[in-house]
Amino acid sequence: MVGYLLVPLTFIGEVTLLLLEGAKRAFRRPFELDEVIRQMAFVGVASVPIVLVTTFASGAVMSLYIAPLLVESGASTLAGGAVGLTVARELAPVLAGIMVAARCGSAMAAQISSMAVTEQLDALRSLAVHPYNYLLVPRLLAGLLMVPTLCIIGVFSGMTGAMLVAGVHGIPASVFLRSVEVYVESWDFVGGLLKAAVFGLTVAVVACRQGFNTKGGAVGVGKATTSAVVISMVLIYIFNYFLADLFY
Repeated sequence: MVGYLLVPLTFIGEVTLLLLEGAKRAFRRPFELDEVIRQMAFVGVASVPIVLVTTFASGAVMSLYIAPLLVESGASTLAGGAVGLTVARELAPVLAGIMVAARCGSAMAAQISSMAVTEQLDALRSLAVHPYNYLLVPRLLAGLLMVPTLCIIGVFSGMTGAMLVAGVHGIPASVFLRSVEVYVESWDFVGGLLKAAVFGLTVAVVACRQGFNTKGGAVGVGKATTSAVVISMVLIYIFNYFLADLFY
């Protein structure tokens, strides 16, 4: 019983220490600005296409289910609000986090774990470059800043897909957008951005933790990469529930 509790408690402790160390070193020289920009481009710009596609398709499918039902019930004016709330609060932040975990979290863990098993982390220390400054901080900042940006893109993409499908089912774009304006408040949007920031930070810190703790050569790299993605996705869903309960 103690062994089952020790593993998650150890993980929580290590992740907490990484976050604290990253927060401390974010304001300490040397500032790895070039690496921060590279990571922001990797997490943010390069992830735009997949976030656009997934949120557009998800918004369209949601409208495909909701729009006909509301038209039959004589409540077509509620379509925009119903879809808008779901996209802003849930679909956009969760899908942005999941896509970043699958695409970027795996790459982060693979890169750092490869450096760990080939002793490149020790080489950085010998060059007076702390691995946390060079590897941890840029990834934490990229996740914290760019996943909310992807969430914004996802909201507009999801709403566009939903509006187009609603139009096919007889709900004009003007009625759809008016419903969004009436029922979707600013906090629905802001809450989604805050959730996305938490998800981005979660993906980055989990990927870094798995990478830094890698042992066992190529097999260890594979395990670290897989576990980083799985743990990140599970934590995103868990945090999503508690944040939704807290915010809404």
